[in-house]
Amino acid sequence: MRKRIYFQDLDPDGWPEPGELAPYFLAPAENPWAPDPHGNDEFGLEISGLYGTDGQPGIDQVTASLTMVGTPDFGIFLYYRKWDGRIRQPLDCYSKGDMSRIKEWLRTLQGDLRPIGLFIPYAKAWPAVKEFMERDGELPTSIEWVDGKDLPPDTFRFPGFFKPGPEPRVLRDEDINEQPAGDGFGFFRR
Repeated sequence: MRKRIYFQDLDPDGWPEPGELAPYFLAPAENPWAPDPHGNDEFGLEISGLYGTDGQPGIDQVTASLTMVGTPDFGIFLYYRKWDGRIRQPLDCYSKGDMSRIKEWLRTLQGDLRPIGLFIPYAKAWPAVKEFMERDGELPTSIEWVDGKDLPPDTFRFPGFFKPGPEPRVLRDEDINEQPAGDGFGFFRR
C-alpha cells in the first residue's frame, strides 16, 4: 500500500505519526491551520492499493482519501472518498455539521465554495482523521457522515468565476445567483 499526505510542509511520502498532526486539531489557535506558508487551507491524506490491489494498474486499485479544509470561523470540512477501480463506484461521504446551514457556503483560499453545514469543530474532526490513519483508509466511525447521494441539489456550488479581492468569504444562494454564469474556469458563457 502507498500512503501520501498533503499537509503544510510535511513529507508527502507516507503518513506522519498522529502526534505530529494532533496540534493542528487540538490546539488550532496555537498552531494555526490556515493560512499555511503557501496560503492554502485544504489538505489531505490518501492511501492506495487497498485490499491487495497494490500491484494492479492504477485504474484497478482501491484508493481512499480524506480531504480536509480548515477555517478559523467554522472548523473543519471533511470529505471522504473511496474509489474501487474494480467496480468503478465511488463512495463519497462528508462530515455532518449544522445541516441548517447547508445552503450557505464558505469561499476557501483557493476560491472553492464549501457548504458551511458540513463543517465540524476541530476537536471533533481529530478522532476521525486519526481513525482514518489507524484503520488504513476505512471510513471513520467516530463522527457522523452524510453520503453525497443524500445531499440536496446544488449543495456544491460553482459561481463561475473567482476574482481575488475583498469579496465576502461566506455566501448564500442569492449571492451566488447574482453572479454571472461561467464554466467554473473563469470563462463566461454567452
